[in-house]
Amino acid sequence: MAEQDPSAPALFDISALTPAAPSFMDLEAPEYAYMFGFLQADGHLSQGTRDRGRLAVEINIRDIAILREFQRLTPYNSSITERVRATNISVEHHSAIWSLCALEARTLLNELGLPYGKKSTRIKPPRFEFSRRDYLRGVIDADGSVGYTGQGFPFVSLTTSSTAVGAYLCHYAKKVTGTERRISRNARDGVYNIVYLKETAITLAEHLYYPGCLALERKMDAAASLSSWVRPEAMRVRPPGRRWQAREDRILLAHGSAASAAGELGRTEQSCALRLWRLKTGRVPMPPEAPEIP
Repeated sequence: MAEQDPSAPALFDISALTPAAPSFMDLEAPEYAYMFGFLQADGHLSQGTRDRGRLAVEINIRDIAILREFQRLTPYNSSITERVRATNISVEHHSAIWSLCALEARTLLNELGLPYGKKSTRIKPPRFEFSRRDYLRGVIDADGSVGYTGQGFPFVSLTTSSTAVGAYLCHYAKKVTGTERRISRNARDGVYNIVYLKETAITLAEHLYYPGCLALERKMDAAASLSSWVRPEAMRVRPPGRRWQAREDRILLAHGSAASAAGELGRTEQSCALRLWRLKTGRVPMPPEAPEIP
């Protein structure tokens, strides 16, 4: 049998059969987009002297599996530790902490949009191409909830201090579900509480938590359970909300009474009463004066 000439070209390149793994924090890769969203919402990036610093993520011990996935996806030395301490929720809160100190990794994360120090109001979605639904799932896994309300309705929610992240979720969810949300800060603590219910929540959860995606296992299970909900026959479908226009606000204020304005505006008295209260208490801005007719 003739020996193969070592200088002869290979019949095919075996390496071509194996796709190249995405580079660290390539946000077009679903797992890194998810990881980045989670880190923005629940991570803390600290900076010290002489280029020292640390990225830390502390979560309940029940979710330690996701930290092990982050460690696996990170080509730098990192560690996972545990601790038990008293909190305002539990006398013995058992948590897991993932720590990453590599300067190169921290610099990259900061450049991508993970600020040093307090960041809750400053985080925002990437300004370049990224895997959108995976990023949002990461944010919701860290700072949101999926499940059933006390009344038994499916829901997907997010609590955030970031205007950019809150607005982006509303923008994206409208494209997926057709349901519009307008965000406003909670008067008590200044955060945004964005909630999707019933069929909208089911559609959004199915889109975000798709089979095989990286996610917290308990939220993946909760998202899967939503599809079993069926609207009771007696529960009517609420029509899409009708936005208030400046002209309508002026008419409502001129009447000064929800009962008298309802007929002219073609709205319910309850809707007019709520809008009038919001205008008078500053929850919504007063309408501009009507333009003069020449």
